[in-house]
Amino acid sequence: MRDVLPEIMKWWRSGLKFGLATVVGTWSSAPRQPGAAMAVRGDEVVGSVSGGCVEGAVFELAAEVDTPVLQRYGVSDDDAFAVGLTCGGIIDILVEPVSLETFPELGEIAASVEAHQPVAVATIVSGPGQVGARRIIWTDRSAGTLGLDRLDEAVDDDARGMLAQGLTGLRHYGGQGERRLDDLAVFVHSFAPPPRMLVFGAIDFAAGVARVGKFLGYHVTVCDARPVFATAKRFPDADEVVVKWPHDYLASVQVDERTVICVLTHDPKFDVPLLEVALRTGAGYVGAMGSRRTHEDRLERLRESGLTEAELARLRSPIGLDLGARTPEETAVSIAAELIQLRWGGSGRPLSVTEGRIHHEKQPELRPGAGPETP
Repeated sequence: MRDVLPEIMKWWRSGLKFGLATVVGTWSSAPRQPGAAMAVRGDEVVGSVSGGCVEGAVFELAAEVDTPVLQRYGVSDDDAFAVGLTCGGIIDILVEPVSLETFPELGEIAASVEAHQPVAVATIVSGPGQVGARRIIWTDRSAGTLGLDRLDEAVDDDARGMLAQGLTGLRHYGGQGERRLDDLAVFVHSFAPPPRMLVFGAIDFAAGVARVGKFLGYHVTVCDARPVFATAKRFPDADEVVVKWPHDYLASVQVDERTVICVLTHDPKFDVPLLEVALRTGAGYVGAMGSRRTHEDRLERLRESGLTEAELARLRSPIGLDLGARTPEETAVSIAAELIQLRWGGSGRPLSVTEGRIHHEKQPELRPGAGPETP
């Protein structure tokens, strides 16, 4: 829903009613992930729930919805064309009417998202509870109710755990809120702050990496100790440009398993102290630019600095996938390709020579995107 939030907030603040369709579950090769949303008001449409496969059917339902409803599209690959799900698979979509009256908390949710404050929206989508009942969970408080105190408490705990990991998805409970039962399904839509991409080295390659990082949904920081190179004008796509010694800056910021660290400095006096710090953080990705000879020299320097083989094994160098990239822009694409491959577990080979599923399940590292909740 993050992508459609700016537009639907205009409708909401104007007191207009509209239909909101949200992907809450997918199976097989469904093209969009849980959290993807489409909003409909009259003939206006923003967002997408299927990449085009079932947009028409969802549009008609969202345009006339009066009460929340869970709709399933697609049963099997053989039957997929009957419902317009041309890529096969199954999508469960919650369609609900939204207005100031039906969703009074939306303004506070939008404010939290804009301020990069973690917030989750938990909604009953099936079972003995009231479909569409909603509870909003922050790290320090909650609002609304799913109908039962016991259920609210269980969902609060689970939602905060999901927020910490940037996860969006279904959780199941008993009719009275019991854990380990699956009578009732609750969709937890996490709006975690965007994952961080830290780009070190204010060179032309960094501009390309910053651009593609922003495109992928990262909060991008470019850092370099040289003020003449580290300027906002040279890196317009970065969220911030920091003039500081790289290892000092990295030691001062919060790093988690969703953080991407790209070391493009090309200079031992910068990258060796920086990598000493980076490889001992919990960052999900640490990559460094350089030739194979530079990489071997860098490893020896890091060993002399006391890093273990296990710590060195975390380093991805030379950075990026083998695409034959040469230009800064092509190199940025190769780095982005490696991040995507690690996030989803793809092989990195051409799809034309592979078999089986095209879309992979999320991998434990680099979870966020998505986005974190990225849709």
